[in-house]
Amino acid sequence: MNKRSFQATIAALSTLIFSGVATANSCAKAGPQTPRDIDNLAGENKRIFSLAPPSSQMNLCNIHFHKNAEHKAKDFSVFAGDGKYGGYQCNATSSLTPAELKAPKGKVCKNVKPGDTIEVHWVHSSCDVKPGKGLGSCLNEQCANPDLRVETQVFLVVNDENALDFNDLSYDGNIVNGYHQPKHIPNTTGKPVEFLGSTTGPSYNDKQCSPLQVTWSVRPACAKVDINSLADWCEDNVFEEDHAHGVRQLVTDPKLLSPIK
Repeated sequence: MNKRSFQATIAALSTLIFSGVATANSCAKAGPQTPRDIDNLAGENKRIFSLAPPSSQMNLCNIHFHKNAEHKAKDFSVFAGDGKYGGYQCNATSSLTPAELKAPKGKVCKNVKPGDTIEVHWVHSSCDVKPGKGLGSCLNEQCANPDLRVETQVFLVVNDENALDFNDLSYDGNIVNGYHQPKHIPNTTGKPVEFLGSTTGPSYNDKQCSPLQVTWSVRPACAKVDINSLADWCEDNVFEEDHAHGVRQLVTDPKLLSPIK
């Protein structure tokens, strides 16, 4: 299924779910929404679906990132505004050194600079698919309603070669036990908070919700990533990503959130 077919599928689902007046209550029919405060475990959304398998038993289908964190947690709780690139910043932003904030000499990802916070999404699908551009890479004509899991890490972007190398967190043809997999996802930033939710991005809000069902695994602490390695990745990757995407504002209505157990 190509990108246009994927978008047509989403539009059809949205029409079925949101026919009539768009209100927070009708939006709840879409099922639990994302992003959320992962420290708030409460949720009243009544639509339940099964957790997706572990990401190690699914195919990586896409990697992309958002400018500022879409989710909120104790370690990334500095409000960055309610615009397209709002969301939350890592708390450590204000303590970065002049060296970490120094502008790089080479190329950079579009709309990313030292001191920015980004939220990276490693999207995994139960379909037999290969990694590629956009969420359309996560399904096909034979598998139009996959289980989806998003592994998530929030990063503080710094000009420091000793910080994490983003290329070590990418794909580059890595296959493990027959599944397309990222080479690495940080495992020192706390136990991921797992919950049921949806896709994100600035096209959705409390009155126009995402109809897709997603299992989320969000790590609760920030990590630092080298902006130079991020720029290298943006210049050449199978996902055709070269910029930071906008954010969907935090979902706080309990009727739109699943309970976190």
